[in-house]
Amino acid sequence: MKKLTNKEEEIMHVLWKLKKAFVRDVMEEMKESTPHYNTLSTIIRNLEEKGYVSHNAYGKTHQYYPIVSKESYKKGFMSSAIENYFNNSYKNVVSFFANEEKISADELREIIDLIEKKDNDNVSS
Repeated sequence: MKKLTNKEEEIMHVLWKLKKAFVRDVMEEMKESTPHYNTLSTIIRNLEEKGYVSHNAYGKTHQYYPIVSKESYKKGFMSSAIENYFNNSYKNVVSFFANEEKISADELREIIDLIEKKDNDNVSS
């Protein structure tokens, strides 16, 4: 999966939300940081070339839709971030958030409970 620029990722979030959209629909949804119509159209075509988006043609107009799910992109994005910034260690990820005070002890206990529950479910199967 090819890496997306920040603007491409922003547009993908709009397309995931709308499910199908013309360039003007994407423009309306972006509001604050909307690029010019032609620029936005070019970015969406780049997303198509990268394999994230496809389209239905209605004459000269195209309606775009995502072909990579948000969940699939999130998995790839997180795997890449963990590999590149945390030496492929989920422990390092959790430690980073704990040190940055972005996760509480209660939230860590909830995560441990989820892991233990999943482990117990796998043993029972």
